Amino acid sequence: MDLKLILQFILWPPLIGFIINGLFGSRMPSTLVKWIACLMPLISFVATFFAIQAVGQVGDKVTLWDWFRYGKNVYVNFEFYMDQLSLTMLMVITGVGFLIHVYSSSYMDHDKGYWRFFSYLNLFLFSMIILVLGSNLLVLFVGWEGVGLCSFLLIGFWFDNDEYNAAARKAFIMNRIGDLGFLLAIAMLIGNYESIDILRINDHFKTLAPNDKFASTIAFLLFVGVTGKSAQIPLFTWLPDAMAGPTPVSALIHAATMVTAGIYLVARMSPLYAATPMVSEIVTIVGILTAILAASIALKQNDIKKVLAYSTVSQLGYMVAALGVGAYTTAIFHVVTHAFFKALLFLSAGSVIHGLSGEQDIRKMGGLKSKMKWTHLVFLIGTLAISGVPPLAGFFSKDEILAKVYLHSIWFFIVLAIASIFTAWYMFRLYFMTFHGNYRGDHHKWDHAHESPALMIIPLCILAILSVVGGFMGMPEIMGQPHILEEYIRYAMVYKEHHVSHFFEIMLWVVTVVVLVIVIFFTWKKYSKNYRVSKESSGNFLSRLLENKYYIDEIYDRIFVKPGYQFSKWLGTIFESRGVHDVVMIPNKILVEGKPSFAKWQSGHLSWYLVSMVIGLVLLLFFIIIKII
Repeated sequence: MDLKLILQFILWPPLIGFIINGLFGSRMPSTLVKWIACLMPLISFVATFFAIQAVGQVGDKVTLWDWFRYGKNVYVNFEFYMDQLSLTMLMVITGVGFLIHVYSSSYMDHDKGYWRFFSYLNLFLFSMIILVLGSNLLVLFVGWEGVGLCSFLLIGFWFDNDEYNAAARKAFIMNRIGDLGFLLAIAMLIGNYESIDILRINDHFKTLAPNDKFASTIAFLLFVGVTGKSAQIPLFTWLPDAMAGPTPVSALIHAATMVTAGIYLVARMSPLYAATPMVSEIVTIVGILTAILAASIALKQNDIKKVLAYSTVSQLGYMVAALGVGAYTTAIFHVVTHAFFKALLFLSAGSVIHGLSGEQDIRKMGGLKSKMKWTHLVFLIGTLAISGVPPLAGFFSKDEILAKVYLHSIWFFIVLAIASIFTAWYMFRLYFMTFHGNYRGDHHKWDHAHESPALMIIPLCILAILSVVGGFMGMPEIMGQPHILEEYIRYAMVYKEHHVSHFFEIMLWVVTVVVLVIVIFFTWKKYSKNYRVSKESSGNFLSRLLENKYYIDEIYDRIFVKPGYQFSKWLGTIFESRGVHDVVMIPNKILVEGKPSFAKWQSGHLSWYLVSMVIGLVLLLFFIIIKII
C-alpha cells in the first residue's frame, strides 16, 4: 500500500473528529458524538499497523507540501518521517488513546460539555501524531505546541472552577518556559547549520568531536524544553496540579501522550546527546533527582490522583536517567510499559471516584474490594506492575534501567533503587488504604458505591492484560529470548551496547523480589487492617515537609510569581500615568466606538481569544487539506 495514503489515514481522522464534534457536537445526539470520537483514533491505530508493514528498516519520508523558505538555502517542508521509533510511539498513542476514548464515553456520559471534551481529545491525539511523525524540528514543534494548547483546554475543562483554571494556566505557563529553550535551539540550528531536518542534523552530530560547544548548547536548550514537557526539575510542579481535569485527561496526559514527548525528543536526537556527554550527565542527574524527589512526595499524599501524578513524575525521572546514560532503547521500553500500567491505574482511580460519587481522599476510603471487584483486580495488577513485581511489565523495564544506570555510576544506581523502594511503598499504601480494611468515609457514599459500567471496565481489562504481558517484548539476554522491542527500534537511534554480568542481573532480580516482599508485608500490616487516619498525622518535620511537597510551590511563588506581579503592577502604573495606554488604545477606540459590533471581538475574556485561535487553526487546516486533495 502507498505510504502517503497510509499517512492520510493516520493523520487526518482525529482532526476530522475534532472538526465535526467541535462545530456540530452541541446539536448532535451524544451517542453519535461518542461514536465519531472513538472511531477516529481506532482508524489511526489500524492504519499504523499497515505503516509498520510498509516502512523499511531505514524509515521513509512523506512530504505533504513545501512550507516556507528562509534565506537562500533553508527550505522547510511540511513532511513526516516514519521509522521504527515513531511508529512504536504511534502505536502507544493511538492504541492507549483509543481505550481512553472508549472509557470516556461512559465516564463523561452525563457531563453537559461532553461534545467539547471529545473534540479536545481528538485534537490532542492529532497534535501528538504530528509531534512524533514530524520530520523536522519545526513540524515537531507544531505538534509540541498543539498538545500544550490541548492540555490547557482539558485541564481547565471545568472552567467554572477557579482552582481548575489556575491549574490550567500553571501548566500552560510552565510549559512555555521550557518551550523558549526549544525555540532558541531551533533558531541556532537554522542560523548555523541552515537546516532543522532531523535526519540531516543527526548525521552531522555523528561526526562531531565529543562536547563540541555549539552542539552542547543545542543539546542543553532542547533539554530545557524537555524539563517542561516531561515534568523534570525544576519545571515539574504543573503536572500534579493537572489532576484538576477529568480523570481520563489525567490518563491521557500522564500515560501515553504529552509527558512522553520530551522522552521521544531526546531519543529522536540521540546522536546529539551521544556527542555531548557533559550534557548527558546533566540529563542523568536531573532524571535521578526528579525520580527520588517525586517518589518521596508521593509517600505522604492522600488524594488518589495526586499519588499517581507524583508517581508519573518519578517514572519520567527513570526514563530521563536512562536517556542520560545512553540507554535510549531502554527509555522507550519503559515509555511503552509505563503507558500500559499508568493508564490502567489512572482509569482505575477514575472508576473508584465514579463509584464513590467524586470522593478522591484515600483516608475516606477502605474495604472497596467487596463493592468493586473488577476495579480492585485491575488496580492490583497496575500496582504490581509499577512496583516491578515479576513477571509483570514494570519488572523488566525498571530493572533494565537500574542495570544500565549501575554500569554508569554505583551512586546513581543507589539513589534510583531507593526511589524504586519508595514507589512500591506508596503504591501499596494506596492500594491497601483504598480497597482493604474498614470503610472510613461517608456512609451515604458507601451505600451507593458501585462497580463501573462495562464500557469503563473493558478498557481496564485490556490495559491489565497489557500490563501483565507487555514486559515480554523486552526480556533480557539471560532468559535466552530476543529483546523484541530493542531489536525493532535500535536502528532508529544511536544504540550503545550495555553488558551486565549474568550474576549481577540474577542478584538484582533476587534483591528486587526480597525487597518487594518486605515492602508488601509492612504496608499490608500498617494500612490494610484497623487503619486510623491519626496514624498518618504524626506532625513531625519530615512528614510536614513531604505533605507540603517540600514547599516548592511556595518558594516559586515567593521568588517568581509575587515579584513578577508587583513588577507588572508598577509597569502598568507607569504606562497609565504617562498616557501611553491612551495612545495604544486609539485604534481600539476608533474601531469599537465607530463600529460597536467590533466590541464583541474584544471581550477581554481569555477563553474567547483561545476559541478564536482554534477557529483560525481549523480554517487553516481545512484549506491545507483541500490543497492536498
